[in-house]
Amino acid sequence: MDRGRSNWGSSRGMLPLLAVHAVSQYWGLDQKPPVTAALVAANTLTYLRPSFLHRILPTIDEVWFNPHLILKHRDLKRFLLSPFYHIGESHLVYNMMSLLWKGIQLENSMGSCEFASMVIALLGFSQGITLLLAKSLVLFFDYERPYYQEYSVGFSGVLFAMKVVLNSQSDYTSVHGLIVPARHAAWAELILIQMLVPGVSFLGHLGGILAGILYLRLKSSYSGTDPLTAIIRSLRSALSWPLRFVLGFRLFRRRQISGRGTVGRGRASGVWRCQACTFDNSGWLNVCEMCGTSRDGDGLTFIGSFSQSHDIPVEELRRRRVQRFSR
Repeated sequence: MDRGRSNWGSSRGMLPLLAVHAVSQYWGLDQKPPVTAALVAANTLTYLRPSFLHRILPTIDEVWFNPHLILKHRDLKRFLLSPFYHIGESHLVYNMMSLLWKGIQLENSMGSCEFASMVIALLGFSQGITLLLAKSLVLFFDYERPYYQEYSVGFSGVLFAMKVVLNSQSDYTSVHGLIVPARHAAWAELILIQMLVPGVSFLGHLGGILAGILYLRLKSSYSGTDPLTAIIRSLRSALSWPLRFVLGFRLFRRRQISGRGTVGRGRASGVWRCQACTFDNSGWLNVCEMCGTSRDGDGLTFIGSFSQSHDIPVEELRRRRVQRFSR
């Protein structure tokens, strides 16, 4: 998270860099993670505020994460939407590149539904823990001005939480070129960013780290699929049902016999084989498309005798077929 009220909407020409990086990262994958792509798109569109979203999206002044205002007015809009707002291109690009790197690895290893469930949980945990920390500093230490009245936005709290989850799968990792134990990586990055980058929200990043730890503890203590993942899977199935129905209907139509059979192959259901020329015909037809032999009821009757049908020259059979198909 970044603090302050300045530089929002300023352009440094970094968005093309984000676009090139996102395309190169995303399209080079065999398994493309849709939730990660949707999160990057949501954050970017919120920052760009295109005309079709301008009237829908609240302004940044309406969504700053401010513990005092959230608790005073019970403002869920600030609580839920502030992670998706950024105060400048550099803030957005840095966070989205980090989201791509972490999201691709986590979503491809966890699956899209579980990853979406995790992101929702981490967002709620990080925001809630940050709010709790700010209020605790006021109640127990009378430390109000620096954190309780602080304004901040950005996705970095969730990113710190995701970093904790991602690092739980490895022993060592790199933090700005330094190899550190994975369990300490988020803490090292918290200190380095606080020292090197002015204006960042220490409490927001700390809340993200604690949210990641809480998520891992809860996940390890719960066996089976968590309820939120089950809900997301049900929603995905319900929303994708019309598409599956349309695709299934089109596939069914393609598989239907349209009156054009095959010669000498295994029979499909609803197909009868002419014993004169072995051509498989649709069950809707009563006359062979190849040689003109008729079908009667469950048996087969032929125009002329069986021996006469076999006496038809090959060229004559070809001529009849071409003549029939060219109608």
